[in-house]
Amino acid sequence: MSASPLQLWSGGGCELAEGTRWLGDRLVFTDILAGELREVPGGRPGDSRVVARLGVPLGAVAPVAGRPGEWIAAAGTGIAIICPDGALTWLDRPEDGSPVPMRMNDGCCDPGGRFWAGSMAYDATEGAGSLYRAGAGGTVAKVLDGMTIVNGPAFTADGSLMYVSDTFAGVIYACRVDPPSGEVAGRRVFAELSPSDGAPDGMTVDASGRLWVALWDGFAVRCYRPDGSVEAVVPVPARRPTSVCLGDGPEGGRLFVATARYGIPDPAPEDGAILSARIDAAALPAASFGCLA
Repeated sequence: MSASPLQLWSGGGCELAEGTRWLGDRLVFTDILAGELREVPGGRPGDSRVVARLGVPLGAVAPVAGRPGEWIAAAGTGIAIICPDGALTWLDRPEDGSPVPMRMNDGCCDPGGRFWAGSMAYDATEGAGSLYRAGAGGTVAKVLDGMTIVNGPAFTADGSLMYVSDTFAGVIYACRVDPPSGEVAGRRVFAELSPSDGAPDGMTVDASGRLWVALWDGFAVRCYRPDGSVEAVVPVPARRPTSVCLGDGPEGGRLFVATARYGIPDPAPEDGAILSARIDAAALPAASFGCLA
C-alpha cells in the first residue's frame, strides 16, 4: 500500500465537514451543523460551492437515480429528499419526540439502492442513537438501536456486508445483510479501538474489499483488510478526520478525507477542510437511491 502525503484539496473553514462522496468528476460533502451540501467540481483542487443550504443539520446525501438535481439526505431528525430548488420533502422524521434532542448523522446507499443513515443525540447521550433504512417507496425503518454516535455505514460491492461504527464506543461492527430485502441477518464486532487510537468515524469500502476508516481525534485514516487486520495507516495533518472516500480519475486512485474544526480552539487550514492524496486503491461506484416510485 502506497500513498502520497495528504494535501489540502479544498479549504472553506467548515465547522464539521462530513459525508464525502466522489461522483464521477466531482466531490460532494456536507457541513453538518451549517446544513450545507457542498461540491468541488472538475476533479481538481479548488474552492467548494454550496449546492443546497438547509435550515436543519445535514449529515450525508446520495443522488436519487433518474432525477438529476435531487438528493436523499440524512437531515434534521430524519430522512428527506432535497429537491433541485433546495426544498425538503420528508420521508420520515423518526427522531422527532425523542427524550433528548437528536439529529441525523452519516449515511450512504447500498448497491441495491436503499439509503441507510444513523442518528445521535446532540449531547451524545449513551445508547440514544439508531440506524435507519429508507427502502421501497421511501419507507423508513429502524434497523439497529442502542448505539450512541452512529457513523458509516459502508457496504461491500455485493451489498452482503455492511460496516457501521459507534464512534463513542470505539467499535466497528460488521453486519450480514440480505441484499434482496435489506434485512440485517447478524452483527459482530469487526474492530475495537483504544482511546489513544482515535475514534472510528466515517468509512468506505474499496474495490478490493478493504475498509477505510477516518479516526476522529486520531490524526489518521486506517485501512483494514476484510479479516480485520490493519493493512495501512495514513497520517492526517488534522486532529479530527470525519469522513473518507475514494475517487478514480485520469491520474488514478485518490483518497479524500474530510476534517472538522469543531471543538478546536485554534484551527489550522487543514481543520474543517478536504484533504487528498494519490493512492493505489480503486473506488467502488457511489450508489444512488433507487427506491422511489
